[in-house]
Amino acid sequence: MKRITGQTKALLLAGIVVLFWSTVATAFKIALEEMHFTMLLLISSVTALLVSFADLLIRGKVSSIITIFSEPKSLGKSAFMGLLNPFLYYMVLFKAYSLLPAQIAQPLNYSWQVVLIIMISIFLKQKMKWYQVLGIIISFAGILVLSGNNAASAEGKLSLIGIILALGSAFIWATYWLSKIDTKYDASAGLFANFLFGSIYLIVILMFMQPELPSFKGLFAGIYVGVFEMGLTFILWGKALNLATNRVTVTQLTYLSPVLSLFLIHFILGESIGIATVVGLFLIIGGILFSSIKFSKQK
Repeated sequence: MKRITGQTKALLLAGIVVLFWSTVATAFKIALEEMHFTMLLLISSVTALLVSFADLLIRGKVSSIITIFSEPKSLGKSAFMGLLNPFLYYMVLFKAYSLLPAQIAQPLNYSWQVVLIIMISIFLKQKMKWYQVLGIIISFAGILVLSGNNAASAEGKLSLIGIILALGSAFIWATYWLSKIDTKYDASAGLFANFLFGSIYLIVILMFMQPELPSFKGLFAGIYVGVFEMGLTFILWGKALNLATNRVTVTQLTYLSPVLSLFLIHFILGESIGIATVVGLFLIIGGILFSSIKFSKQK
């Protein structure tokens, strides 16, 4: 029997992750119909906290949490990272989803990779190549197409605040990934610390809001988001990258996620997917993919 290679295992894991990620836009909308976005985030954050702890426990790496909390520098960075993700990022993203159709919020948020290229150029002093600039222009054209796609809204007009928030979430997420570049400690321990601080911030906020408790349907949706958007999927994704002998191929699987997501948005949420949504999404993905493929060939 032919032995399964590390690359094949990586592709299988990445495929599972992509399938789950393609469901979360639909899960967001279902959950937001049942509860306030802050309560959704708390349920999801606590769920992800438990998932990351379970992973550490299974792998015998619980002591890595102590390492983070025993070093003032790591502790301070974890508090900052928890502020970015899950607190700020998902607060902004969930609010955007509450104001926009899922078919608009999801691809606008996906533009974070374009923002990251720009931020790396600015803050890490890495000069952009011509193909990266062209990729950004292509993706920006997709953002403009989506932002003007008023037909996607039942009201006949998209929320400007929602568009700004969706793009703002992309900026926050890119900032988060840029901050992770020099992180040395265990990935699951880092997730645990992030979600611990994020949950603390959320509990403090909710103490002043007193939102209603969610329905069973809302609770289940929140737990689903915590497992398959924030927790388990990131653990599996990390394992896939560690197993991969060709990370570029594995990473490019993520471009399937927003495409598959449109089918679920249409068939489960009942949103009518117009040509402008498809064109806008493919322009954003095309710009990112163009930059990535050209960049990988230069290595």
